[in-house]
Amino acid sequence: MDMSENRQIARDSLFVLVDLRVDGLEGEHRIKMRNLSSGGMMAEGAVHAARGSTVWVNLRNIGWIEGDVAWVHGSRFGIAFHEEIDTKLTRVPGSPEPGADMLWKPRSIRSQRSEGPLRKI
Repeated sequence: MDMSENRQIARDSLFVLVDLRVDGLEGEHRIKMRNLSSGGMMAEGAVHAARGSTVWVNLRNIGWIEGDVAWVHGSRFGIAFHEEIDTKLTRVPGSPEPGADMLWKPRSIRSQRSEGPLRKI
């Protein structure tokens, strides 16, 4: 698939915290997932992810997915997955602890309204 075909893939815009491992770097890094498609994602974080680096991202209800950094612009970068995923699985409610992988409303707001995680409007 060439780059022009990649831009036609449907993506979900979201704001979810996920863990990332970068080949050659120690440990796991918490990053923001900005959008997600079956073939990749856009992420943001203070981790040095150079173009071409192999990475692994831990997605809710899917697990660790391997990919390569396709582009970098400031603190944002794109990841092309090695295998396609079913993005609907990441939205299936599991039993995550509040704050585990989603950005949750503060306790004071949750007590007034219990709609779950914050979402981009």
